Amino acid sequence: MNTNLKNIIAAVIAITILTSCEAVKNSNKTQRGAVLGTAAGAILGGIIGNNVKGKNSALGAVIGGVVGGVAGGVIGKQMDKQAQKIESEIPGAEVTRVGEGVNIVFDENSGVYFATNKSDINTKSKTNLNKLAGIFKEYPDTNIIVEGHTDSTGDDTYNMTLSQKRANAVTNYLVSQGISKSRLTTYAHGETLPKYDNTTPQGRAKNRRVELGVVANEKMKQDAKKQVKQ
Repeated sequence: MNTNLKNIIAAVIAITILTSCEAVKNSNKTQRGAVLGTAAGAILGGIIGNNVKGKNSALGAVIGGVVGGVAGGVIGKQMDKQAQKIESEIPGAEVTRVGEGVNIVFDENSGVYFATNKSDINTKSKTNLNKLAGIFKEYPDTNIIVEGHTDSTGDDTYNMTLSQKRANAVTNYLVSQGISKSRLTTYAHGETLPKYDNTTPQGRAKNRRVELGVVANEKMKQDAKKQVKQ
């Protein structure tokens, strides 16, 4: 049994013990969420976050940046609002609330399009990125991770360079729309982190994607902690 599996089993046992405690049973829903969120988040978030963060992924940054407890719940509510707005204004985007952040995926069928072997942002992509930039401005206390991905077609080195160009194109466009560069971190993964089967045309199309992670910045974290203390 590997170490990660042992840790996950330990986490499940710990959560089971917590749910059986009288103090937890007699608490309200918010209090239970804070207690269990802290316990589960500290263990599972650490396990998953460390593994994924090792690849500098947007999802890893979202999972690994957990505050936990009641303060984490405060941050989560703000992220809920932001995620809902992105979903309503950019229907093609795949928006997932994860932990205390938001994961956003645009593949070539759903929001940010690139011609084959190109990194130029076309008119339709600009429309969606304009909407996204507007939402980011409404929530200034967040940082944004931008990732570029490709399918497995072509040379590894070429794909890594292409994914970097595409991620940079998205980052630079968001900056041109008024998003502070200090909020943005850009990564390229080439073909190394596929989400779908690269042996099918449909899978390759979905793997040619730009992925974004939205996480609380230090100000949002500190404000949430202060709010809890009041």
